[in-house]
Amino acid sequence: MLKAGIDDLLREQEGMTTINRETIQAMQLKKLNRLLLAEKERQGFYADAGLPKQLESLEQLQTLPFTTDEDLAAHAGSIVMLSQSRIQRVLSDATSGTTGSAKRVFYSEQDCENTIRLFMAGLGELVFPGSRTMICMPFSGPHGLGELISEAIRRLGAQPLKVGCGLTYLELKKWMEEEQPDTFVGMPVPLISMLRVLGKRSLERALISADACPDSITAACEKILGSRLFPHYGSREMGLGGAITCQAHAGMHLRENNVIAEIIDENGRPVPAGEQGELVITTIGMEAMPLIRYRTGDYTRIIPGTCPCGSNVLRLDKVHRGTRQNVTSAGIQAAGVSMEMLDELLYAHPQLVDCSAAYIDTRSIAVEALITPGADPTQTAESLAQDLEKHFPGTDFVVRCREVKLEDGPMYPGKRSILQRSN
Repeated sequence: MLKAGIDDLLREQEGMTTINRETIQAMQLKKLNRLLLAEKERQGFYADAGLPKQLESLEQLQTLPFTTDEDLAAHAGSIVMLSQSRIQRVLSDATSGTTGSAKRVFYSEQDCENTIRLFMAGLGELVFPGSRTMICMPFSGPHGLGELISEAIRRLGAQPLKVGCGLTYLELKKWMEEEQPDTFVGMPVPLISMLRVLGKRSLERALISADACPDSITAACEKILGSRLFPHYGSREMGLGGAITCQAHAGMHLRENNVIAEIIDENGRPVPAGEQGELVITTIGMEAMPLIRYRTGDYTRIIPGTCPCGSNVLRLDKVHRGTRQNVTSAGIQAAGVSMEMLDELLYAHPQLVDCSAAYIDTRSIAVEALITPGADPTQTAESLAQDLEKHFPGTDFVVRCREVKLEDGPMYPGKRSILQRSN
């Protein structure tokens, strides 16, 4: 088995000849102390946090304060370390817990280049010279996610096919017949929906990212494709790319020359190695907007030990996106029902193509579902509702189903969540 491409990335970008836990941590501590000194001297956002000029060990990072979404919404300008002339890209997103505010993340040209290099390391596990890769991600202009993925594929000697998001099944059918892609890059639900409506056609492999991927979706996609999925994890705060899967399929290797990861419990304390908790990141490799102990609101664990591929780079287990609540290893939140939980259950039904969910009131959820042609809408709705109410006692479900049509498009434009509605 080939060692993960992440090792080659560390050699090329950091000049590392030996890659083990000692050399990785030494590199991280050096970068962290460089960041702390720069923050101390410039007296920016972290000036009032009482940061030291340097730390003696990575363990001392746990004594520093957290950075939150609210900080990014209210103080982005003072967190940025570069002049505006050197900012290449700004991404803005609505922040939970605030009204009318949005968190902003800034990138330099070098930040974007580093992300392309990471994407090359991850995509290089399944994209080969001459292959044709359909990119079903947002294309939002230069240095957006879709464009960075496209550039990484181009540098690997393959052909990026810029599909984007929102196409109907009919448009996808015509497009795939003409272009004959062999690789898919996109979100998990659009992939399983496309596979269940159109079949695999020319597709052989797939990389999924940008949203939670329940086990039921993974299993269904792998069965149709006849190959393993390559899950990736990333966020805007870590430069859009954060962790990549190697050919061992034993977790996602963390971008450790850019990110120091911690796992904390609900009280903000570190958890023992291998246990689930909230992911906290310190982005030592970001040039424009490095963050110190940023609480992602995502939940995972660090997989102990060396990867079967031989790499010693840390690996994240499956990541559960959501609010800051405890999450068990099965992805179940301590309170409430999440879209990830609904998807886990619903996509285990092979006739489900796509679905959306919305709260009717505090104890009722409406589910609208598209199902495969030939499946009975009434019987399927009853079956789904019974399954949901069995697994989520105390919550009422109103399920409506209809057969999918080729003219239908995706029910969510991006990440999936339970929506609010008044009726």
